[in-house]
Amino acid sequence: MTELTAWIGRSRETSDLVTPRLLAEFRATFAPHLAPSPEGSAPPTLHWCLAPETPPADALGPDGHAAKGGFLPPVPLPRRMWAGGQVETLSELREGDLVTRTETVRDVAFKEGRSGKLCFVTVEHAVATARGLAIREQQDIVYREAAGAQSGSGAAAERDDAAGYEQVWAVPATPTLLFRYSAMTFNGHRFHYDQPYATQVEGYADLVVHGPIQATLLMNLAATLLGRVPRTFTYRGVAPMTANQIFRICGRRNGEGFKGVTLDEAGHVCMRAQAAA
Repeated sequence: MTELTAWIGRSRETSDLVTPRLLAEFRATFAPHLAPSPEGSAPPTLHWCLAPETPPADALGPDGHAAKGGFLPPVPLPRRMWAGGQVETLSELREGDLVTRTETVRDVAFKEGRSGKLCFVTVEHAVATARGLAIREQQDIVYREAAGAQSGSGAAAERDDAAGYEQVWAVPATPTLLFRYSAMTFNGHRFHYDQPYATQVEGYADLVVHGPIQATLLMNLAATLLGRVPRTFTYRGVAPMTANQIFRICGRRNGEGFKGVTLDEAGHVCMRAQAAA
């Protein structure tokens, strides 16, 4: 643990352009489930597709991600996912912007959950353009034990009813959707496209839908219902969402804010979110 906490405070800075091609790819991937936006403005969460990590092939781990021990600490647990985070939007990104992202490791913490050992790594992001700071963000990454190594029974699956929400988007979780998003973000994690790996090595029922796909749709639904991009958007993964089903993005206004969930076909909650205008 002492060795891993030495990573706290590590930073890196990367830059990228908001290009017409990236905007077109993003809209083609998520339309028609995007909030209306002015001409030239980037839809909410496009920044997750900017300046992706680009490790060479010989620097990848067995899961297809960059091998641990570089910017992120070498956590001795093999399975990783986005656990959640918070996005604070100060100003929109626009076509042609040169965007600089500064990432800093803020915390490394081990926990014992019902499903076994967990390690949470918290990373802070500051996204800026020539006009100043545009987005402040915190991302929580969770590392878990290998499939079959969990020591606990796991929590009972949460359920919810789409009928209780103001607006519901039905989204087919096709392998093509997952492939397109992985391509935009240069995400090599094999459980998004390699079904035998996802099911036989990581122990999931099918390919795994990206957490950022769900969060992107939830934030765009929030912006649609609120009539503007929310100032703060908080999301938390509850259970894995798998592919080859139609999942639902459900949301309702909550006073001046927003509450939403993603549901699989069986009604299980996979992600919860809330936003404030």
